[in-house]
Amino acid sequence: MNNPHSSSSSSGGCGSSQAPKGGTPAAETSTAPSSGCSGKKGGGGETFIDPVCGMTVEPAATPHHAEHGGHAYHFCSAGCLSKFKADPGRHLSPRAVEVPAEVAAGTIWTCPMHPEIRRSGPGSCPICGMALEPLEPSLEEGPNPDLIDVSRRFWVSAVLSVPLAILAMGPELFSWEPVPMSVSMWVQLALATPVVLWGGWPFFHRFWASVKSRHLNMFTLIGLGVGVAYSYSVIGTLAPGIFPPTLRTMGSQVPVYFEAAAVITTLVLLGQVLELRARSATGRAIRALLGLAPTTARRVAGDGSEADVPLDQVEVGDVLRVRPGEKVPVDGEVIEGHSSLDESMLTGEPIPVEKLVGDRVTGATVNGTGSLMMRATRVGKDTMLSRIVHMVAEAQRSRAPIQALADKVSGWFVPAVVLVSVVTFGAWLLIGPEPKLSHALVNAIAVLIIACPCALGLAPPMSIMVGTGRGAQAGVLVKNAEALELMEKIDTLVVDKTGTLTLGKPKLIEVRAADGFEESEVLRLAAALERGSEHPLAAAIVEGAAEREIELPATLDFASHTGMGVSGTVAGRQVALGNVALMRGAGADPAAVEADADRYRAEGQGVMFIAVDGALAGLIVVADPIKESAVEAVAALRRAGVQVVMMTGDNR
Repeated sequence: MNNPHSSSSSSGGCGSSQAPKGGTPAAETSTAPSSGCSGKKGGGGETFIDPVCGMTVEPAATPHHAEHGGHAYHFCSAGCLSKFKADPGRHLSPRAVEVPAEVAAGTIWTCPMHPEIRRSGPGSCPICGMALEPLEPSLEEGPNPDLIDVSRRFWVSAVLSVPLAILAMGPELFSWEPVPMSVSMWVQLALATPVVLWGGWPFFHRFWASVKSRHLNMFTLIGLGVGVAYSYSVIGTLAPGIFPPTLRTMGSQVPVYFEAAAVITTLVLLGQVLELRARSATGRAIRALLGLAPTTARRVAGDGSEADVPLDQVEVGDVLRVRPGEKVPVDGEVIEGHSSLDESMLTGEPIPVEKLVGDRVTGATVNGTGSLMMRATRVGKDTMLSRIVHMVAEAQRSRAPIQALADKVSGWFVPAVVLVSVVTFGAWLLIGPEPKLSHALVNAIAVLIIACPCALGLAPPMSIMVGTGRGAQAGVLVKNAEALELMEKIDTLVVDKTGTLTLGKPKLIEVRAADGFEESEVLRLAAALERGSEHPLAAAIVEGAAEREIELPATLDFASHTGMGVSGTVAGRQVALGNVALMRGAGADPAAVEADADRYRAEGQGVMFIAVDGALAGLIVVADPIKESAVEAVAALRRAGVQVVMMTGDNR
């Protein structure tokens, strides 16, 4: 992100990276300015950060602009513009913030509910009050300070609220009064005070921030309702004489509502704990994706020497060695050697992909038994894995169309609730039964607390965060929240075959021997030959021979023929196993069993021919068995009116 205090260009913008006198580039310090005018290129043109609320603003789309100290600033609304003009220094001066140790310097923080908010340090969202989170996910999983703090407040508040509720509601619900009311009021005050003032302090802080920024939200109602209930109860306990006699319904005492303030605070804290836990689980899913990448790479220097280096030190153009069984460190191109790579983390296909000189390889895929030399072409955030992780993180912060509607409704809902509360108070005070003031206060407070739009504000973003995070764990990547919402309207589902409808592990189905050969002998020779291959189809043949308790002889002169099959000498006989091209090269004519091969292929099975001493010995059928759950899953989709289409690179 550019310097939030960048100087204006000749066109009046603030896109220059030069800081004005007295300014400090946010990216070079550990402080977080309360605002900025950071310019960046967006989809619709150059955008800047509103220095008051932190929202992203496109200068051409807003009429609110101001100049200060020779620099141009742009604002999302007239309210932000007026606040800036009243005290520019307050919104431009940086303030120190504590950055968790596991977060890298220069990290940009954003709100999961309002991704347009961008800050250079942690804090609370000026719109909804939620804690900001790092824009780029980190592999380090340190303790979540917000979750620890909120959990502590919740448990202390819950322990104090339970006896408080029993004291307050016992006489009405069970006709049981554990202590006299004159004593109970003071005990309730002692129990409720730490819950409301300490447990609920973050809510009051967010309440005040929402009032100052004029972005009313659920914390506006919570702070107002709890604050009024607690303040009224404290005054009623300490100075009951100031209330009219009609309100003192219990002799000289005033009805108090400590339990309402404390219980509401505890319940909202519980909601915050659940929310933060869900976000932590989502973060773990992203870290699991990041964890697929190796931490080091073996770099080959110009003089031929090799050394293991941290992955973040690998640069484009570096020559790297990938040894058998290792993960490919970064995206690149093979320059020497050949091997097979397990690319299932990208494609879901369990069968390794052959890689030769000139082929591209992807970071985090797993090398087979060969050794490769590669040249790095994409490193760091440019690798395929990093782009996938970034896409998942962006999807979690993206906003579904229904969320825009929820935000619009919330903007009108909060002031409407406050208005209804005022009208309720007035109505009960004018025409309500005695004691009028007591009924008016109770019902006005009830409107403020019960009408809190927690579900309206939290349900859309939380469902997106949890849905995309859980999907990432299961290997399902969601492009954005809109795509997630549109899933409800799909009428056709396109699925892969291998590993989706099938088990993803080939199995020996049948052995057909040609004239003059026995099935057991054909399988014995084929399995002995394939024992030297790491291919999953080879493993299926070897396992099939083991299940039939066939002893395998040694193999000599084993050779792998790329794209055709394998050959070697088994028990003194020349054996070749593979496709038609390999058979013809070995001098065998597969025409006699071609019809059978076509029939097996039509059933979705793989066919390999085997030649022994230049004569066709038969064919071996290997297939990927269908999952037991796939049949019911496809049937359920069809019952739901969804057309299922299989798209696969396998035989027709």
